[in-house]
Amino acid sequence: MRVAIGSDHAGFQLKEILKTYLTGLRHSVLDLGTHSTAPVDYPDFAEAVGLAVRQGDADRGIMICGSGVGASIAANKIPKIRAGVCHDTYSARQGVEHDDMNVLVMGGRVIGEEVAHELVRAFLKAKFTHDERHLRRLAKVEAIERRYLQKNRRKARPKSADRSSR
Repeated sequence: MRVAIGSDHAGFQLKEILKTYLTGLRHSVLDLGTHSTAPVDYPDFAEAVGLAVRQGDADRGIMICGSGVGASIAANKIPKIRAGVCHDTYSARQGVEHDDMNVLVMGGRVIGEEVAHELVRAFLKAKFTHDERHLRRLAKVEAIERRYLQKNRRKARPKSADRSSR
């Protein structure tokens, strides 16, 4: 599997550990940074991981920041990205099986190396079930996304475009 991985400075050390772990599991790893513990902004790396997944450069993504919360919020702003903060294996597995989660987010200041290994393993082994109830719920999530994307497009139109279309 092709896995995009990224972190901010707070997740850098865990990212480096997980790169080695993923390679040992025979996954292809796309490291999108950061490349040191120098302070950086998590949205930049969450966006890079999300875009890699959305554009098909990676099958799944992993993002690590201090708590996991900020990176999850940022990644979920990208249409078609379903990022979840997980600090237990049930959520990492179930997020994929029921919600088609495609980006796993973890807090580098919250969990340790062994738990991170377990989460990654559960996340990457899991498959979306395609059960009718999960498809129905995912369709509703996607409908919400479309509604707000459409509202933003209408707001972004210049006033002259609004008048000419009447």
